[in-house]
Amino acid sequence: MQTDGEAEDAALLAAAFVRVGVAVEAAVRVLVSLGRPRGEQVLRELVNDDEVRDFRPYVCSQLLGLRRSVYEVRAREGTRDEEPLLPEGLQGLPYSWQNDFGWGATAPDSHGLAQARSALEACLTVERVPDDTQMCSDAPADCSAIAEVVRALMPYPRLVTRERMNEAWRECQSLGFEFRGMDAACFAKIWCKRIADRVTAAVFRWLADLPQGGGAAGDKEPAVLSATALWAAELAERCARCGSAVQEAIWCLYRMDDVPGSREALARLAFDPSLPVTTRNTAQEWAPWPDQRP
Repeated sequence: MQTDGEAEDAALLAAAFVRVGVAVEAAVRVLVSLGRPRGEQVLRELVNDDEVRDFRPYVCSQLLGLRRSVYEVRAREGTRDEEPLLPEGLQGLPYSWQNDFGWGATAPDSHGLAQARSALEACLTVERVPDDTQMCSDAPADCSAIAEVVRALMPYPRLVTRERMNEAWRECQSLGFEFRGMDAACFAKIWCKRIADRVTAAVFRWLADLPQGGGAAGDKEPAVLSATALWAAELAERCARCGSAVQEAIWCLYRMDDVPGSREALARLAFDPSLPVTTRNTAQEWAPWPDQRP
């Protein structure tokens, strides 16, 4: 067992190796083995050190591993007296980021369908942010690590609060991530939109896989499924128009092409000059009659 002095010497030596780019992985493993607080402290210093820039993604990934237990403890805490940031229709969703908010094999009963509709309508009320807003300065690895922090602190929509978003913002700053002209409030808006878009995509994927036409064999609620197709098609067009989960929304319209109005909605999306080219192209790809304009 190491003494405090030996652990300190090991930490300083490992940090020196990382700074000069020699045996980086082995040196970082030494720091990880020292654990918290000393190993974590040195790793924090390294991710904020310009000398380590070339190796920062790797160092950061290992630091996140040490911090994960802290995030998990926070995620288990209740949200009493915290300010929720997502609409009520999203707060009750039992699905997490772990499965990308996927609904999996949830049966298409009236409760699940009502919950899906409520979630989509709530997502449409989440404030949109400019598409060109930058979350981080450079590598996709940074964006992935930032997402990991947000997901770990707030794995469920009900946990998305002002207080936890501020914690995620401070945590990301301490991890050395650089943001362009963004404060904590802007950070929260961007992530609320991203979470809403992920939920929207998951709901449309689930709806697109529901039995079409006459319904599944043995289905006890064909009328519910039929009514669902009508509001699902309407919400799919609205979501596609506002740029939320465009591919999934259009795919859902395509899968429901026997629903009154769905083909017309696809045609409108395909040839509306006010929409982004990417949205029009996606709709044209799946429109039943791409040569017919509304």
